[in-house]
Amino acid sequence: MNIDGITALVTGGASGLGLASAQRLVAEGANVVLLDLPSSQGDAVAKDLGGRTRFVGGDVTNPDDVAAAVAAAEETGPLRALVHCAGIGNAVRLVNRDGSAGSLEEYTKVINVNLIGSFNVLRLAAASMAKNDEDADGERGACVLTASIAAFEGQIGQIAYSASKGGVVGMTIVAARDLARARIRVCTIAPGIMDTPLLGSLRDDIKASLSATVPNPSRLGLTAEYADIAATILRNGYLNGETIRLDGALRMAPR
Repeated sequence: MNIDGITALVTGGASGLGLASAQRLVAEGANVVLLDLPSSQGDAVAKDLGGRTRFVGGDVTNPDDVAAAVAAAEETGPLRALVHCAGIGNAVRLVNRDGSAGSLEEYTKVINVNLIGSFNVLRLAAASMAKNDEDADGERGACVLTASIAAFEGQIGQIAYSASKGGVVGMTIVAARDLARARIRVCTIAPGIMDTPLLGSLRDDIKASLSATVPNPSRLGLTAEYADIAATILRNGYLNGETIRLDGALRMAPR
């Protein structure tokens, strides 16, 4: 897929992995619609990225909000690319330190945003892409989802997050097979410890400790490195149905 001139939808686009992806796509000539919460800095980000970028406030779990973002993208041109980065993570244990059972409410919240939200965004974006004419490479669209290495080696307290991201990994090959007849590709990126705003609030000594756990290079991952993989997936027509770890060979310990 030639990124120059296409229209892309980026969820979670106001910060972190989504922002870096939007920046990369705009730099390569794409028209970008950002979908993020109304309380985010989405408007400011869209203005900063320039005239080919538009912000739509909404929640990825809300079908009407996602449909509005897809419609906004279609106003610019056929929606050809999706980079889905929106997600949350809360600590949930099966049994708390005081002996009480873990929170079903918190578990459900994480599953709803990370897994149900991923399905909601993917189904609506794919339905739009399926209407497109095939491009010069015979494609109608390509989708990038976001999991985590916690899908494979979740730590204590990550049971909700790991389950949700494991679900995204499980969806990937099925989605790629399901959408093959529509000539739409689906891949997932599973990042390790990334230098996102969430980690930016940590003390320097804590970030240094986290960096030391990564075999090579011993540092936090850069959001630009995620964006580079996302752009590569969109460009490379033979990447399909795959989950790509982006983690510096990190395999997380139990805690």
